Amino acid sequence: MALVKSGWLWRQSSILRRWKRNWFVLYLDGSLVYYHDETQRDMDGRIHIKYSCRDVRIGRECKDVQPPEGRSRECLLTVVLRDGSKTTLCAESEDDAVAWKMAVLEAKSTPVRLRPPEQGH
Repeated sequence: MALVKSGWLWRQSSILRRWKRNWFVLYLDGSLVYYHDETQRDMDGRIHIKYSCRDVRIGRECKDVQPPEGRSRECLLTVVLRDGSKTTLCAESEDDAVAWKMAVLEAKSTPVRLRPPEQGH
């Protein structure tokens, strides 16, 4: 599967709101998969951007979120899902946050042909 972007991001846990670093990989089919580390052996989770992402906010748009210690608010990235839940991430830099937002929005809007169209219809 073609890769759009990969790299380290901080991810805030949904229950305890603790920050932990995961290796994130965004694939062309719209899967944003996060792993324990860059070996990509242990998957921690997956977000189907194409189907479940409603919006991506960065920086000051991420209200009510405290970035990890020593990180700037400008590095925050929130993926808002259709079910109302959110995945809050923090990039290594403001530029990286912008790059992730662009990549996620591109993956969300890129049509994917999973199989060739039926012939004769």
